[in-house]
Amino acid sequence: MKIMKFGGTSVGTPQRMNQVLQLITADDKPKIVVLSALSGTTNALVNISNAIAEGYRGEAAKKIEELEAHYRKFVDTLVSTEEGKKKANAIVSEHFEFLNIILKISFSEALNKDILAQGELLSTKLFSVYLEEINEDHILLPALEFMSIDAQGEPQIGSIKVKLSQLLQHYPDTKLFVTQGYICRNSRGEVDNLKRGGSDYTASLIAAALNAEVCEIWTDISGLHNNDPRIVDKTVAVEYLSFDEAAELAYFGAKILHPACIWPARSYNIPVKLLNTMEPQAPGTTINQDAMSVGVKAVAAKDGIIAIKIKSSRMLLAYGFLRRIFEVFEKYKTSIDMITTSEVAVSVTIDDSTHLQQIIKELEPLGTVETDTDQTIISIVGNEIAQSEDILKKLFNSLDSIPVRMVSYGGSHHNISLLIASDYKKQALQSINAGVFGL
Repeated sequence: MKIMKFGGTSVGTPQRMNQVLQLITADDKPKIVVLSALSGTTNALVNISNAIAEGYRGEAAKKIEELEAHYRKFVDTLVSTEEGKKKANAIVSEHFEFLNIILKISFSEALNKDILAQGELLSTKLFSVYLEEINEDHILLPALEFMSIDAQGEPQIGSIKVKLSQLLQHYPDTKLFVTQGYICRNSRGEVDNLKRGGSDYTASLIAAALNAEVCEIWTDISGLHNNDPRIVDKTVAVEYLSFDEAAELAYFGAKILHPACIWPARSYNIPVKLLNTMEPQAPGTTINQDAMSVGVKAVAAKDGIIAIKIKSSRMLLAYGFLRRIFEVFEKYKTSIDMITTSEVAVSVTIDDSTHLQQIIKELEPLGTVETDTDQTIISIVGNEIAQSEDILKKLFNSLDSIPVRMVSYGGSHHNISLLIASDYKKQALQSINAGVFGL
């Protein structure tokens, strides 16, 4: 069994859906195709939901009308037969009737999740109609019948495995299945989701549950590049990464891969391939247990970082000081990205400002608290990176004109992380590309 996930840009136009068709029918291996919402749809649904939540129902109604018009136009190009158009338009009517009904309902978080689920439901149902029209044998598997999370929002891999296997047993002769990425049911049985970028997560969880031979993530980029191609002109695709390297890059800002996607694949040793829908012959990036080589592979940048410094003369030799600091962040379920310590100060970084004021208030009895916002973490990632010859020299020579706020080195065999002001991000990435990668 092969799992193939296609992102929003890969299904964003009828022509792109045709490219997806060519890719999924290129061989006769059994496969499950995981689709995201059409590009732009999730953002539109977020805006609709926000407008309803804030009481701007007229504005929400206008946005719903605009989105429906987009889908009507999409359908008109996607399918050509009268029967196909009738089925596809009926699907659009069903989902937009729901969106218009919710304009009259009191807003809730559960309703918000229902709104956000419409994108994946629409894309998969329309793709199914398209496959029907060309007589491509397939089954549409509703993700809401097998994909689930527990009360803490964590996927229930055991339950997913059992439910999905039972569903597939009903279709022993079918080789092509289509399902939704991103959406799931929570512990209360309500429609929920795996957060933004969660279609990658869906694909990885399905691959793990079925012990698939490979999990392919198809986007509009030929694999994971050594640097951000939106900022740096000369970048190259990284052909091989280990799960550990890929996890570091995904967590610290590489946009092509959802961070949570790595652990199911790593846990069940399922290779992950990052491929380009528009350039299917490009080798892309293969991620598995073996790093294949030692040294620097890529750099990633994570924005929206807040640095918090706790300074206290009482810290010297104070048993339990760090524990008391970490307990504050644990209380507010706020993850720490980086940490550095000295005799009199501890500096940490976070990427979630939701509880920042409460955190600061609870840290103040421990010492003087200072915060710096608009920071960026630059992470240089590779296998056994500490063994790379002159890596620190090359790195800091590249950044000699950029003030570095924090450095994290040695905590991982795969990562050197630096904290800089976000204003220097572009300069830093370009300088590292030249000084470290020689590009």
